[in-house]
Amino acid sequence: MDFLKNNIEALIFCSSEPITPKELQSCLSEMLETTVPISDVEFALAQLEEKYKMGDFAFQIEKIAEGYQFFSKSEYQTSISILLKHKSKKRLSRAALETLSIIAYKQPVTKNEMEQIRGVNCDYSLQKLLEKELIDLKGKADTPGRPILYGTSDKFLEYFGINSVADLPLPRDFSQEEGEKKEMKEDNTPQV
Repeated sequence: MDFLKNNIEALIFCSSEPITPKELQSCLSEMLETTVPISDVEFALAQLEEKYKMGDFAFQIEKIAEGYQFFSKSEYQTSISILLKHKSKKRLSRAALETLSIIAYKQPVTKNEMEQIRGVNCDYSLQKLLEKELIDLKGKADTPGRPILYGTSDKFLEYFGINSVADLPLPRDFSQEEGEKKEMKEDNTPQV
């Protein structure tokens, strides 16, 4: 029964939304290549609910919307809300993402070049990207006025989960996807 309980626990943990006993039964039956009785699933669920209520855990399994999901316990709400507040500060605005993508693909690039591509002032976006350490100063251009050159940092690679800038999708990959979408729309239009 521990094998079944552990697998149910893993399925609930991995599910981004409440998972019903029927869904659990279906997954387990497919995995074990035999029908798992719903009563066994419900018994294991009851054991898991009890385990997390009684144990010294920061989270518990709760029944919600006819399914089961992990939730943090209410006594940890303060620390979790602080973490979420910090995480929300890490999000990038659309303007910052646009500026960052220009830097990633054109680096090293000057502020003036970025502004020509975007068509708007990039001061605020550059400031935020520097604060978040997603970009670095890469020196000065050999042009009149010697403007600062910007490039991505190691933290940029970590933030986007890539090993190097070479791992970024190529611009032609974007245009192919758009072309495929246009073709699909044309194919789905009814003929008169």
